[in-house]
Amino acid sequence: MAKNKGARITITLECTCRNSVNTTKRSAGIFRYTSTKNRRNTPNRIELRKFCPKCNCHQMFKEIK
Repeated sequence: MAKNKGARITITLECTCRNSVNTTKRSAGIFRYTSTKNRRNTPNRIELRKFCPKCNCHQMFKEIK
């Protein structure tokens, strides 16, 4: 029998630089990461600093729906 996955869900993190015009060495577009979180421990949306290859630097990534 298969078990229920529980409170763990898959989320998508999107870069906050998506509205900026700064396209130096990289191509234009929106960059996204996927991750998982525990819905019971973190009910709010997550914000993490991760590397954005579009900006070629670390930026804030926010959870999207």
